Amino acid sequence: MVQNGLPVNRIAFTFARKYGNAVQRNRSRRLSREVYRLLKARLCIGYDLVLLVYPGADTFADRLEQLETLFRKAGLFLDKT
Repeated sequence: MVQNGLPVNRIAFTFARKYGNAVQRNRSRRLSREVYRLLKARLCIGYDLVLLVYPGADTFADRLEQLETLFRKAGLFLDKT
């Protein structure tokens, strides 16, 4: 997480080695982007984020929980609850 000085966040998802084939990586990337879209209204702006994704937790609910926890630990949520 690095401040970028822009009025938006920029986010990239990268994958651990041996994650799977291209279909699995692309599905996981789409899932991660959708979860981010859901959460981005609640996040601070002006950061560059690079997230390393490991195999497992490939359901929407699991990924949502993971990203909420990660963003909360990083202090990126506007609401501090």
